[in-house]
Amino acid sequence: MKRVFDALRAGQADVIVVAWKDRLTRFGFRYLENHTEDLGARIEVMNEQEEKAPQQELVEDLLSIVTSFAGRLYGMRSNKAKKVLEVVRLAIS
Repeated sequence: MKRVFDALRAGQADVIVVAWKDRLTRFGFRYLENHTEDLGARIEVMNEQEEKAPQQELVEDLLSIVTSFAGRLYGMRSNKAKKVLEVVRLAIS
């Protein structure tokens, strides 16, 4: 993301093209869109869906946040379990 915005600032690009809006960011798309426009560029979403009500966007954003944190939590648990298994394997060997 930093490289993309560096390229926009340097004038090396003026459009960010993404297949789906959520491939660029799970939430806060409008902030990125505003920042991109401030740099004289735009974001082009190829598979744009119909305009959603603000309440629907908020619900989807909150679900994305919860999903992201749940994935991190389960990833941390999985990593911890792998370490425990490795210690047990070493102790048994």
